[in-house]
Amino acid sequence: LTRPDAARDMKDAAHLSDLGIAVEGDVTYDRERIAAHAKNLANRVKGNLENSLIALGVDVVEGRGVLTGNANEVKDEATGKVYTAKDIILAPGSIPFVPPGITVDEKTVFTSDGALELPYVPEWVAIIGSGYIGLEFSDVYTALGSEVTFIEAMPMLMPTFDREIAKMAERMLIRDRPIDYRTNVFASEVTPGIPGEKPVTIKMIDANTKEHVETLEVDAAMVATGRVPNTANMGLESMGIETQRGFVAVNKKMQVLTKHEDGEVVPGVWCIGDANGKMMLAHAASAQGISAIENIAGREHAVDHDAIPAACFTHPEIAMVGPTEEQCIERAEKEGWTLGKSQGNFRANSKALAEGEGNGIAKVLFNKDTGKVVAVHIIGIHAADLIQECSNAVAAGTTVQELSMMVHTHPTLSEVLDEAFKGAVGMSSH
Repeated sequence: LTRPDAARDMKDAAHLSDLGIAVEGDVTYDRERIAAHAKNLANRVKGNLENSLIALGVDVVEGRGVLTGNANEVKDEATGKVYTAKDIILAPGSIPFVPPGITVDEKTVFTSDGALELPYVPEWVAIIGSGYIGLEFSDVYTALGSEVTFIEAMPMLMPTFDREIAKMAERMLIRDRPIDYRTNVFASEVTPGIPGEKPVTIKMIDANTKEHVETLEVDAAMVATGRVPNTANMGLESMGIETQRGFVAVNKKMQVLTKHEDGEVVPGVWCIGDANGKMMLAHAASAQGISAIENIAGREHAVDHDAIPAACFTHPEIAMVGPTEEQCIERAEKEGWTLGKSQGNFRANSKALAEGEGNGIAKVLFNKDTGKVVAVHIIGIHAADLIQECSNAVAAGTTVQELSMMVHTHPTLSEVLDEAFKGAVGMSSH
């Protein structure tokens, strides 16, 4: 009774067709329609944003802006026209990082940008890197029938994730799927192939000894080794701005500094988003943009990056806010407070069981001395939606005592968090 939407979705042939899915006896998919749906969605969102700007009276100039070296000036590199402004916000974003030795042709060896085009579905794809992007695309490729091999430079998969969550993710997202992996190795040389004719060749070396350990031949390789700031050739040097690995230094107000160590404020210049390296997420960039405008308007504001949630859009999802448990342990020891931990389980949740999604946990880490929530890590169905309540709690300084007495709707997935909050103060939710 909780899933009539599933029946409706399967009967909605037109909607499924738009997504590239056909139900004619067997469930199949149309690669071109899936790719077109993704492209159309991106273009629609982009168009809506542009229309919103225009409706607000913002002049939108298509071009590439560079600093001229003169205060309050930006030049359009294409036309040479110079624009003046009291304040300039740098928001160039980032581009995929391609390590040395890897040749990208965006056909058989591609970055996440090229993967979104989905020109074909390879039978066997190697994914170099096992962070957010790599994990999400492994989810997509295995759903479409591909076999996946992860190539990870660190000793363990998902190296930036909370360790307990990473172990559960390996069990839920990797172990039962056509995925294998190599860890503690670098893809030292990657040579493109020809689809259907010549394989991609990947030479791997040991991360410690740098000795050759294996050569793989696969149908395609995706480079998911992170992103780097898109700040090259922006004229930063003309304003005395030094970068570190391309990242622009900013203070808590998002004002640009001349350098990362003991830098001075560059008057009228601000930097938000991936280019400052504070937190490389779209919603973090948005929050920083709002903060910068507040400060420009004279209303002092600083973004609390510890309260910004993040999510990995796999099936099921992974979401988190605040430090990992390992980082919390270090912080507690350094700052002299006691770390508490409580857990809610999807297997005890009525809605999750009705959905057939009983795997997963919600882990709440809190300061025992004050009761304040420090971090939350979730793996399970709709984790990306559930994390917002936790993010709000971190931002507001809400205690587990207060959260434990807040009522959650039944039957909903949010009760997984209710179980964790009540458990933190010795209560039971059942």
